[in-house]
Amino acid sequence: MLLTDVSRKFVLHWGEMGSRWGINRTIAQIHALLYVSPEPLNADQIAETLSVARSNVSMSLRELQGWGIVQVVPVLGERKDHFTTQQDVWEMLLVVLDERKKRELDPTLTVLRECVMEAREQGDTEKHTAQRLNELLQLVETCGGWYGQVRSLPRPMLVRFLKMGSRLRKLLG
Repeated sequence: MLLTDVSRKFVLHWGEMGSRWGINRTIAQIHALLYVSPEPLNADQIAETLSVARSNVSMSLRELQGWGIVQVVPVLGERKDHFTTQQDVWEMLLVVLDERKKRELDPTLTVLRECVMEAREQGDTEKHTAQRLNELLQLVETCGGWYGQVRSLPRPMLVRFLKMGSRLRKLLG
C-alpha cells in the first residue's frame, strides 16, 4: 500500500503520540495505518508499508486485537488474515478507555486498598502513610466511579455531555 502524504503524516504522528501515551510506536503506527486504509490489510502489506519486520507486525497486531480495536476480517479469495480497525471513533475511544481502566486503574485501586489496610494495621508507625494513601484511594475511586457513570450513558447523551465544555462549568457555578 502506498501512503499519501497526508496518511504518512498521520501515521507518523500517531506513532509519536502513542509513544507519549505509553504505547509502542509501531503498535500505534499500525493502528493508524489500518484506520486510514480504505480496505483491510494483511500483515505483509503492513510490514512493507511501514518498513518494519513482519514479526514485529504480528506481535503488534496481537496486542491491538487484545485491546479490541483491531479485528481479523475475511477477504474473498485470500488465505491470509486481513485486519481492520474500529471505524467508529466514539466506539474506539470507549474501547481504549475501558482497556486502560482495566490495565491501569483497576490494579492501582487494588494495591491502594491493600496498602491502606496494611498501613492502618501498623497503627501509629504508618499513620501518615495511611492518611496520604487513603486520600489518593478516595480520588482514584471517585474517578473510577465517575468513569463508570459516564461510560454507561447512551452514546448521544455521552457525545452531548463531552461537547458541553464551558457550558457545563457555567451550569455547575
